[in-house]
Amino acid sequence: MPEAVPSSDLVAELKDFVATVVEPAERRYQREATELGGRSTPPVMADLQREAQRRGLWNLCLSDPEWGRGLTNSSYAPLAEITGRCAPAAEATNGAGPDSVNMETLLRVGTEEQKEWWLRPLAEGTCRSCFAMTEPGVASSDARNVAARITRSGHGYVVDGHKWWISGAANDRCRFAIVMGVSDAEAAPGRRHSMVVVPMDAPGVRVVRQLPVFGFLTGGHAELEFEGVQVPADSLLGEEGDGFAIAQLRLGPARIQHCMRLVGMAERALELLCARAAVRTTFGQPLVDRGVIRDWIAESRIAIHQARLLVLDAAAAVDRSGARSARDEIAMIKVAVPRMACEVVERAIQVHGGAGVGDDTPLAAMYASARTLRIADGPDEVHKMVLARSELGRQTRRDVR
Repeated sequence: MPEAVPSSDLVAELKDFVATVVEPAERRYQREATELGGRSTPPVMADLQREAQRRGLWNLCLSDPEWGRGLTNSSYAPLAEITGRCAPAAEATNGAGPDSVNMETLLRVGTEEQKEWWLRPLAEGTCRSCFAMTEPGVASSDARNVAARITRSGHGYVVDGHKWWISGAANDRCRFAIVMGVSDAEAAPGRRHSMVVVPMDAPGVRVVRQLPVFGFLTGGHAELEFEGVQVPADSLLGEEGDGFAIAQLRLGPARIQHCMRLVGMAERALELLCARAAVRTTFGQPLVDRGVIRDWIAESRIAIHQARLLVLDAAAAVDRSGARSARDEIAMIKVAVPRMACEVVERAIQVHGGAGVGDDTPLAAMYASARTLRIADGPDEVHKMVLARSELGRQTRRDVR
């Protein structure tokens, strides 16, 4: 049974690990990641992961106590916030996306054989994975548009398709992709798609190119082609036609984790803003004494606290009734939290001046990450459309009564 709340000792231990181990290694991590061009894991990560395992801070994201700490979405959320303070922290604790949600997906819908073959190496940290849904030829914000084909052939399936912005696929430790594609074009829209696990070294899988995000290559995002890729029948996740349902199942927890990490990022950005304003003087007056700076600080604190409470509410809703029933709460956080993080980080950049747009601080990378999440996992406009449709439905039902 997943734990309802993380222990205070666990929270304190994770805070200490991030503050005393991960943050001091952050510059080295970024330097090594840049030198490797996002295609390999920075060597320092092995040291960070060994220390996380030694401290018992491993697989905190997994809800099954046999595989991880057995935490609910609500209880993991504060821990995700802590790891959001520093870019390498999530990976250091084996909780970085897409691995964290791929592991949970395999736990929920994988067979025992799939868990042993694919989940175990992920849980042990001996490989990475990716999730291949987004495509360049269609608006993938509507998962039902995904056009890659998963065709039954003899005792297995053949995968053909073109994917891009596949996080982690360029990393040389990426062992497999969970691929979504059309398995029955004549079925109802919600039953046309399936998911299969495809080894990255299978014949016909090609990494076309790596895709930088605002010039940053550290995410290992890639464009992929699948051409006549043959996989056995036991590569299928769930049943044929389950692809859309599995996509919704995995995206709920993924969005909660993304958003809580953004809250942690915004907290650190606010700390950096305050520290910078305290030591800088312009035109004879300390920045921290200027009204506009104090206004930014106050507005940032309000926005961060609002966002945190909104995400915790969404996490509780998912724990109570599942991601599908909590789609409104998930849509709200997916709009509000990245927007909040962008605003807070942008204020911190402005206070830092030239130092804010370079690599002497983590702020530029923070902004790139926060801004990207206004598109990734569904753009703001799609989530607002969902919210508006739901709200109008509620109002109509009230009118009828």
